[in-house]
Amino acid sequence: MKKLAIFGIVLGVTLTGGCAGQSLKEGSRMGELPQIVIGSDHYPPYNYEDANGKPTGIDVDLATEAFRRMGYEAVFSYINWEEKKELVDSGQIDCIWGSFSIDGRETEYRWSIPYMHSDQVVAVRKDSEIESLSDLEGKRVAVQSTTKPEEIFTSHTDERIPQVQELFSLQNRELLYPFLSKGYADAIAAHETAIRQCMNDYDLDYRILDEPLVTVGLGVAFSRTDERGLEAELSEQFREMQKDGTMEAIIGAYLEQPEHYLEDEVDEK
Repeated sequence: MKKLAIFGIVLGVTLTGGCAGQSLKEGSRMGELPQIVIGSDHYPPYNYEDANGKPTGIDVDLATEAFRRMGYEAVFSYINWEEKKELVDSGQIDCIWGSFSIDGRETEYRWSIPYMHSDQVVAVRKDSEIESLSDLEGKRVAVQSTTKPEEIFTSHTDERIPQVQELFSLQNRELLYPFLSKGYADAIAAHETAIRQCMNDYDLDYRILDEPLVTVGLGVAFSRTDERGLEAELSEQFREMQKDGTMEAIIGAYLEQPEHYLEDEVDEK
């Protein structure tokens, strides 16, 4: 199997102010909330720009409300997703929040508890002969680099995943869809919610395989060197937002049946 790294269009980085090693409450201007700088990338329905160029989406709305309750202003900065760990460890951003899977990365960051769960799935063109994961043998698959699907296909630890002909690891996740539509790839793998959003937005005729690659918990990642305890504070807000119905209402503004995506652990912990 060959792994081909293809560099797409990199969204501009508009990093402002954050420093993961110290409290952002220090040095704030009078009458304004201190800012938390969140590193993310364009990934509907979690984070994207509305008609006015303003960040919106599930993660944006959740972050805005949760950090407001903590006494902060959430500021989203579009980053190169491949550089996320370096950016948070260096303090250029305070946390990573962008449909980010906890599973398999538990020791790399300080994590909040999961606020949603999400299926990572494989999608093909509607007329494709691929009906199951086993049918991917000898096929070309496109994923975004440094994501859970890339890890699954390169690790060879899942017995359900056969040897593929080529794995295209794309820096820009928006290139997944033209790769599939134009026939450069036979299948793509990503979050089901993101694929369905793109199918609706651009009237794409794809088919999602019934068997998911994996179901993961989505969380917010802070640097291992960040000792402010923000991940614990944020986790408490997630518990409260689920109890008072805020989390379900926010998710429900973007996805049908929002209760399907809620994490039971939020209430139990």
